[in-house]
Amino acid sequence: MTARNEKVAKVIKELTAEFLGRENNRTSLITVTFATASPDLKRATVFITVLPEEKEADVLLFVKRKRSEVRELLKKKLEIKTIPFIDFAIDQGEKNRQKIDELLRAK
Repeated sequence: MTARNEKVAKVIKELTAEFLGRENNRTSLITVTFATASPDLKRATVFITVLPEEKEADVLLFVKRKRSEVRELLKKKLEIKTIPFIDFAIDQGEKNRQKIDELLRAK
């Protein structure tokens, strides 16, 4: 990832986290863990974790419904020619890390 991609991904992460913090209905905790941007900056994936875990499916539907609003926010705040298409995914790496922590504590 180039420095420019990293910078764009970081701004997308911060703006999306801010947006979801405002829009969340407070029945679950949504944390934006990181974001990635494609080399051509036409696509970006925002990775999230959700607590409680049972709400993951509902939250994924919610954030995917809000994609266009997130994109509008990015249009206003990002100073780049092409605003990337935003997708959301559950951060499996973070889930795995938490599971390992849980197993280590159980010993």
